[in-house]
Amino acid sequence: MQIGFNLLLWATHITEADFHLFETLKKVGYDGVEVPLFEGEKAHYEKLGRALQDNGLGATTVTVMPDTAHDITRADPDERQGGADHLRWAIDNTAALGGTLLAGPIHQALGHFTGQGRTADEWERAVEVMRSVADYAADAGIQLSVEPLNRFECYFLNTVRDSADFVQVVGKPNVGLLYDTFHANIEEKHPVGALKENLRWINHVHISANDRGTPGKDHIPWAATFAVLKDNGYDGWLTIEAFSTGLPDLAAATRVWRDFFPNREEVYSFGYDFIRKGWDNS
Repeated sequence: MQIGFNLLLWATHITEADFHLFETLKKVGYDGVEVPLFEGEKAHYEKLGRALQDNGLGATTVTVMPDTAHDITRADPDERQGGADHLRWAIDNTAALGGTLLAGPIHQALGHFTGQGRTADEWERAVEVMRSVADYAADAGIQLSVEPLNRFECYFLNTVRDSADFVQVVGKPNVGLLYDTFHANIEEKHPVGALKENLRWINHVHISANDRGTPGKDHIPWAATFAVLKDNGYDGWLTIEAFSTGLPDLAAATRVWRDFFPNREEVYSFGYDFIRKGWDNS
């Protein structure tokens, strides 16, 4: 098991001005970071990757489908191609910084709704594109982790079971699903049960408080969550994801209207200790 921290707590685009964070997180004990991929070119991420390596940190990445012109569920072939192109761009930059896994809701534009649930045609289209993108990622040595989001952020994949079905139909060994404790807390009748039943398809885990604040200062069933993961041999990343009002665009997209912690240090310091102790004691 490796403990990571999602850098979206500080910025949607990590620049040299943020590189000092790497030393800080390494000193706390983190094994790596999750780098947001919303913009930027290969040369920038190569430089970022060297800074991570200099600090002894591994990396995963996270991206979203920015709009309906980049959405692999859409009927318009140009929009599906836009989605595929965006994912290939993200895969290239993940490889450039030395990352091993690209995660996120890499299926559908955030906040776009049709007034009904997912259709069979949308499913088939997304499966077809994901298979193609998965082959591209495999050539680069990158895993993909498809994240279900709660019903207020998307409608294509909301539950762990739906996402596991999607991953199985895609049928590529480098494609799994992301279990996020925040979204599971909303959508699953039994979050820990959903985790246990679908663990074979889970290749990444986001440790996120029920209010998006500091993990361990909330009501997620952490002891049971850690126990299921550890007892069943999970050996991937446990990556803290927390949001604040400091990034207005991200705050608006994630419906964060107030801060849930007194300062960022609490999130990464208390959060790390909480995961480490919780895992060791489970």
